[in-house]
Amino acid sequence: MQITPNNYGVLEVIQMLERRELVVNNDYQRGSGIWPEGASSYFIDTILENYPFPKIYMAEYLDRPQRAIRKEIVDGQQRITTIQRFYNNELRIVGDSRFSGLRYDDLDDESKDRFLSYSIGVDVIRNASSSEILQMFRRMNAYTLPLNEAERRHSSYQGKFKWFINHLSDEFDEFFTSYGVFTRRQIVRMADAELIADSVLSIERGVISTSASNLKDLYAKYDETFHNLEEYREKLTDTVRFIITELEPLRKTFLMKPYAVQSLITALIHCRYGISQIAEGLGVSSIGTFTLDPQRARDALLELARAHEAKETDGPHADYVWGASGGTNRYPRRLARVIAMLRALGANVPAEADALIAR
Repeated sequence: MQITPNNYGVLEVIQMLERRELVVNNDYQRGSGIWPEGASSYFIDTILENYPFPKIYMAEYLDRPQRAIRKEIVDGQQRITTIQRFYNNELRIVGDSRFSGLRYDDLDDESKDRFLSYSIGVDVIRNASSSEILQMFRRMNAYTLPLNEAERRHSSYQGKFKWFINHLSDEFDEFFTSYGVFTRRQIVRMADAELIADSVLSIERGVISTSASNLKDLYAKYDETFHNLEEYREKLTDTVRFIITELEPLRKTFLMKPYAVQSLITALIHCRYGISQIAEGLGVSSIGTFTLDPQRARDALLELARAHEAKETDGPHADYVWGASGGTNRYPRRLARVIAMLRALGANVPAEADALIAR
């Protein structure tokens, strides 16, 4: 078996398909059918924005009846099919893209040229039997890390919620890395996607324990229809923008631990927009803005971060420090963090709320 790295422009691949020099071999594909519009749009946007995507694998063989050399796609069917559909004006880009609403014919000439000249990385397999190709993929997959829960959700669902999370991840990842919330490796393993989904759960249900099952239920709930998409996008993007512009001193402090950021997002959204479960369960009303006094909020939040770093388990922030220590996804710990943050932001939290913290 011989494997030769190569690159083909999009137009070259389309012409190969039209001439039947390139065909799809369904025996090697993990699934058939067409990607949903969210996945297809995201992929085409990837090409138009000139970002890379994983290489395609083709097997070259001799077509004896036609006396011709042909290639078959053994891995990358969905990608090639999506490219062909877009070129044939069978696909309109949707979602959060500067090309949203456009088909191929609607693109300007420069964008068309960029699309057609995009270089696709291809490994061409020669002199290999079907069994050798299958064994090659088995061996490649043997060295792949097992999927974590976030990756499993994203491989199981291809609907609206997944692509909503994907777009927000793209938008927030510079914040996550520059503020020390996640390392780049954690983002590759989709820790950012999990935090965003967890924040959506807070918008809908307030302060609760989070598990893999209720995050999975969220993906399933909004897989086909997601009526609140724009509302949730606005709440989350405005909240992250507020953290970047008004709470910059928190950068790389203990308040930027992922579980603390999730609680901060929850508290900020309740202060600005209101979360009914928090208003009813804690007796804390929304104040109609993220904070009444940004400087006071920055100082108070920095105090929480310092208390956490110093592990001040018997000081004025003892409940918060306890809430940031161990079992951080559990309801009692989250409640302790959110209550402290609501107070730091200027919300009127009654003393009775503290009694709900089951330490």
